[in-house]
Amino acid sequence: MTIAPGNARRDGSHLYRAMRDVVQSMGDTLPGKFEVTKEGIVHDMMSPGGPHEVTAAHVSRRLEKVMPDELLAHNGTPDVEDVPEGILRHPDVMVIAWADLDVEGSVDPHTVVAAIEIVSRSNPENDWVGKMRDYPLLGIPIYVIFDPRTGSGAVFTDIHSTPEGPRYAVRKNFVYGEDVTIGEWTISTSGLPRYQDDGAEEAES
Repeated sequence: MTIAPGNARRDGSHLYRAMRDVVQSMGDTLPGKFEVTKEGIVHDMMSPGGPHEVTAAHVSRRLEKVMPDELLAHNGTPDVEDVPEGILRHPDVMVIAWADLDVEGSVDPHTVVAAIEIVSRSNPENDWVGKMRDYPLLGIPIYVIFDPRTGSGAVFTDIHSTPEGPRYAVRKNFVYGEDVTIGEWTISTSGLPRYQDDGAEEAES
């Protein structure tokens, strides 16, 4: 859900910094994830635990088993931020070098090898639309979506210029149970949990 006006991008860095301060203050007191985008502040009301968090943990662990030691699949803080663009995002999992994570404050998005999002039940457009726009703008070369609603996902690569701005040129879809290749590394998607229609949780066998 977007909770700030859509003219945020026209008001410059002053408004962006004000929104960032609001996000940082709300993040300590309210549930869910707050981010700053070209459209304003976005609130993603994620439920703690459940398929969302379990998927992030599985993907992180599976990637770290096949990646070199100097990289990690990080699923904690901090955010990635580009002040001139007025964007503050928090990937569910980011592939990044240990050295590039060892910074004060937000991570430079240009050091992120891949951003991975697990679609939330409350705001799927944030991952499928908003971050599809923002991550290529931030220069993140690989964007991966896991969607527990459908048991499927997609890998986006090859940033190119378009009249609307940078966009990913290549999309490779996958369904749960298949192997998926993220950059140079291939992992299994078997056994990842799914959302149930009634809000309960289930896992694929």
